[in-house]
Amino acid sequence: MCGFVGFANLKRDISKDIHIVKDMNLKLRKRGPDEEGYFTDTNINLGHRRLIIIDAENGKQPMSARYNNTTYTIVYNGQIYNKDEIKEELQDLGYEFKRIFRYRSIT
Repeated sequence: MCGFVGFANLKRDISKDIHIVKDMNLKLRKRGPDEEGYFTDTNINLGHRRLIIIDAENGKQPMSARYNNTTYTIVYNGQIYNKDEIKEELQDLGYEFKRIFRYRSIT
């Protein structure tokens, strides 16, 4: 089972506090022994531990995507088991899909 940690502070720059997330993430090592990833920005720090079961390359986290001049970053734990059916249903409604999330990590 994967795990994720993080914290945010909208009142001050916490980008230099990534060591706190790294310490928190270390506690989750048994949950996700295969990979770790980090993201930091002015007001947020995220960490992720991964247990690789499927999709070793495309499941790396945190994931970031740029859309309408804004970058969105997520950490995610889980799997959408009926993703193919949901995607097909949305395509039938006229939605188009393209891969926009990219793995972004700091060490």
